[in-house]
Amino acid sequence: MISRKRFIRNIGAGIAATVASPAILPLFSCDGQESKAEEGGNGLFFKISLAEWSLNRLIFGGQLDHLDFPSYAKEKFGISAVEYVNQFFKDKAEDQAYLKEMKRRCDDQGITSVLIMCDLEGDLGDADAISRKQAVENHYKWVEAAQFLGCHAIRVNAAGRGTAAEVAQRVTESLRQLASFAQDYGISVIVENHGVYSSDGIWLSKVMQDVALPNCGTLPDIGNFCIRRSEPSEQTIEAYLAAECLEEYDRYKGTEELLPFAKGVSAKTYDFDKQGNESSIDYKRILKLMRDARFSGYVGIEYEGHNLPADEGIAKTKAMLERLGQEMA
Repeated sequence: MISRKRFIRNIGAGIAATVASPAILPLFSCDGQESKAEEGGNGLFFKISLAEWSLNRLIFGGQLDHLDFPSYAKEKFGISAVEYVNQFFKDKAEDQAYLKEMKRRCDDQGITSVLIMCDLEGDLGDADAISRKQAVENHYKWVEAAQFLGCHAIRVNAAGRGTAAEVAQRVTESLRQLASFAQDYGISVIVENHGVYSSDGIWLSKVMQDVALPNCGTLPDIGNFCIRRSEPSEQTIEAYLAAECLEEYDRYKGTEELLPFAKGVSAKTYDFDKQGNESSIDYKRILKLMRDARFSGYVGIEYEGHNLPADEGIAKTKAMLERLGQEMA
């Protein structure tokens, strides 16, 4: 199944795991402050947002313009909080006129810009110091754009070649530099489990401990815990996409390990059973882990299935989250 995650994974990285146990740091909501979710009368202990990648086929296919994404989320699904993907406005990070139009459209309709998911800006764990420094600095413009739009965070990736310990050290240094820069803008830097080392809950939790900055955290992606794939037939994205997942980290264990550092959650869905539940992920169990961790931030819907049209998959995900969330109230 094609996903945005796989486009930015490191094809040649090896797999290893550390054994350190994550320390428990204070849990922060999306705005970086401890707070209770704005329930808005729906009885949920979390807030719902829509990840733009859910509509990637419509956007890439020219059927939906990036600028229309926020209004589409509100009008089609009744969702007034959105998570952008930088791929859909890659050359606009420093285009003030374009960003002003994005902001105006959200402000006019009472829509909250939650975060920007940043891909294809280089590896924060690159073995080459110059390339690594450039990767960090490539994210600066997105920090500035996020502040302008009113987002609370940018989402980055913890990729790199080498052993688990080597990549962890490099990623830690890069995150410290980037989060220190972002701190002056009131922006958090959050890391998603995006395959290979970063999908190992213990590994990423240890990185968070070592960074030890209040505006650096995680964005647990419930459907993205593959840590080892078969060797692709050739070194191309197409070949890698066809590679089989050979080892998957336990998603419930990984979610529990990442939640103490979470400043958001990505609710990945693929397909649904007759009862309206995700057919491959126990979301009741996931929401219980979130509630037990006192998570009260945004849960971003990220539908990646192919058996349903995107609109239907998004609507079913929202209905499931609301139903299960209300059952736990």
